[in-house]
Amino acid sequence: MSRFPAAPSPAEAALCGCIVAFCAHAAPARAGDPVVTLPSLSIEATDLPSLADSPLSASSPGASDRAAAQLGSPDAVALFHDTPGFSAYSAGGISSLPVLNGMADDRVATVVDGVRISAGCPNHMNPAMSYIDPDSVQTATAIAGITPVSLGGDSTAGTVDVERRDPQFARKGQVLVTGHVTGNYRSNGGGSEASGTVTLADDTFSLRYTASYAHAGDYHAGGDGGVVRSTDYLTFNHAVTLGMHKGNHLLALTAGQQDTPYEGFPNQYMDMTNNRSTYVNGKYDGSFDWGDLEVRGYWQRVDHVMDMLGDKGGHSPTTGMPMNTDSRMAGYTLKATIPLGPRDTLRLGSSFDHDGLNDWWPPLQGSMMMGPGTFHNVNNGHRDRLGHYAEWEARWTPRLSTLLGFRNDLVMMNTGPVSPYSWTGMMAAADATAARAFNAMDRGRTDVNFDVTALTRWQALDSLTIEGGYARKTRSPNLYERYAWGRGAMATKMIGWFGDGNGYVGNPNLTPEIANTASITIDWHDPHGQAWDLKIQPYYTYTHHYVNVVRLAQYSNGTSLLEFVNHDAQSYGINASGSYRLWNTVRYGQGDLVGTVDWVRGQDLVTRSGLYHQMPANGMVGVHETVGNWTGRVEMTFVKSKDTVDRLRNEPRTPGYALLGLGGSYRWRYLALNAGIDNVMNQKYYLPLGGLSLGDYDATGVLGPLKGMGRSFNVSLTGSF
Repeated sequence: MSRFPAAPSPAEAALCGCIVAFCAHAAPARAGDPVVTLPSLSIEATDLPSLADSPLSASSPGASDRAAAQLGSPDAVALFHDTPGFSAYSAGGISSLPVLNGMADDRVATVVDGVRISAGCPNHMNPAMSYIDPDSVQTATAIAGITPVSLGGDSTAGTVDVERRDPQFARKGQVLVTGHVTGNYRSNGGGSEASGTVTLADDTFSLRYTASYAHAGDYHAGGDGGVVRSTDYLTFNHAVTLGMHKGNHLLALTAGQQDTPYEGFPNQYMDMTNNRSTYVNGKYDGSFDWGDLEVRGYWQRVDHVMDMLGDKGGHSPTTGMPMNTDSRMAGYTLKATIPLGPRDTLRLGSSFDHDGLNDWWPPLQGSMMMGPGTFHNVNNGHRDRLGHYAEWEARWTPRLSTLLGFRNDLVMMNTGPVSPYSWTGMMAAADATAARAFNAMDRGRTDVNFDVTALTRWQALDSLTIEGGYARKTRSPNLYERYAWGRGAMATKMIGWFGDGNGYVGNPNLTPEIANTASITIDWHDPHGQAWDLKIQPYYTYTHHYVNVVRLAQYSNGTSLLEFVNHDAQSYGINASGSYRLWNTVRYGQGDLVGTVDWVRGQDLVTRSGLYHQMPANGMVGVHETVGNWTGRVEMTFVKSKDTVDRLRNEPRTPGYALLGLGGSYRWRYLALNAGIDNVMNQKYYLPLGGLSLGDYDATGVLGPLKGMGRSFNVSLTGSF
């Protein structure tokens, strides 16, 4: 498999050059044009923030945190770095999987521009947040814990919600031209990025174009760890947004395309050798006499190809293992917010999501195992979800409010008959037998799921707010958990988004997970300003029918053949965050001490094993300073050794570590310079949620945990107009 060029094509380079030139000429002429920033269309006038829109368990990174995250990674998941309760499964350079309170991936309702996007890949190489570059994100929110039914269904962990910028408009009678261009460089892996946006608007119509490019080679591990193979990537994003604004009504339509010619996955047997996503996303916000209405609709097509890049020996047409996936997604969401009086607010909503999937593996030329026919892994599969909810929020007093919500999700799944590479022969016997049994069964499944959320917020003192409650959340299995049917060692090892090297078999008889969560959040803060703040959130979750695994067989290299099954499980932990104003003077500006601490423990109550990929106790302590146009930061990240592991998956233990990071930025007129050093001491460490380094295993024969990135010098320059 040949590599795509690491640099942009001539057309891409010309486009970037045109944007830069346009910015340079447009800035003096239009920099002072007034911009109309549309307010949120909310009719609620209350003393406390809405429980549904702003629960205390929600966290959003500030502007400086987002700038630091974007400097260090092109992955939008990195925006939530140091967010309480949040961690990430390591995957490709732009494809990490979000984790909230120890629950990952499909258990998290990941929403991009109001849309739930499912990964269309047996290894989940193209998750929802891989389709948006960090520079395009306007708001990013993670809710770890009890989630209102209006903010997520078909999930058990919480919600991660990111939104692109709304269209901008000019004041009446004027024309607005605005935008920015950013360039990034990272020394470790030679990573480079470019992104930019241009908006042309009057008081009614707005047209915006955004583009981004990101590339990196394999990164180097800390200490003397050498190169970490299969960590390179190349990706392009383009999007056009048309907006229309009149009175209390906003209409926005975005069409875009992402191309990822290649992306290495160090903890998978396969790499991504092409991924093209084409999408259309529409949004309407309106305010009426009776309340507010939000309508969204979307369509997305994903063409996905996997094989082995050079690190894993995929250079020729007779090596590797070609795997193709086509995904077609469409749906809508409706949300009505209706004030019933000065005290009560009613929210009603409806949504529908269609996920159609074809997953087939073409025969490999000259191979006895992968041929002579096509392996149909998922044939015309679909997962359709129809959801409705009602939510009542009441303000009993200026200091006491409650939220009660009910939700129903109808999940309908099915798939067509499948086929192995060959129906005859000793080498294909296991898959052929499994395919016959799979085709003979009734494969249609329908789940009727119910969620309940009950929350209470009490502002006991001006300095103390307490929020607590209970949630019953339900998640149906995904298409691969139910319909991955292969039984041969090679076929099963192509299934799994866990990065553990094991092989997985689906189970059509899986039942939905039902998670019962009790949580309380205590926010103790300065009643007069922002001098100090301390937030603590303990939680407990008991999950009926948790989708876990049983071991069917063990392979010679220590990995296993596993089947998805329902077990009961529990998880519990505590998240904490805080800040303290160290100084605030004219000469030295403002200095803050900030920190976070997370601890979670999960257990399968049937096998008594730890749940897979639970982040060990970890935290961050930092000092942030702002003096005029200058900001600086010093941060130390601490991670305890990982001793509680999933025995069935042979999850590796990892030692503890501490990483030092430095950063700073300076802004003047239309330019902003941002620089930082990650892992200043070049510490050698292993990623607790990194799984096994399968890319290195092919080259060295040593199967071990994935190494973390070593020291990297990062810099970015942004020009705005």
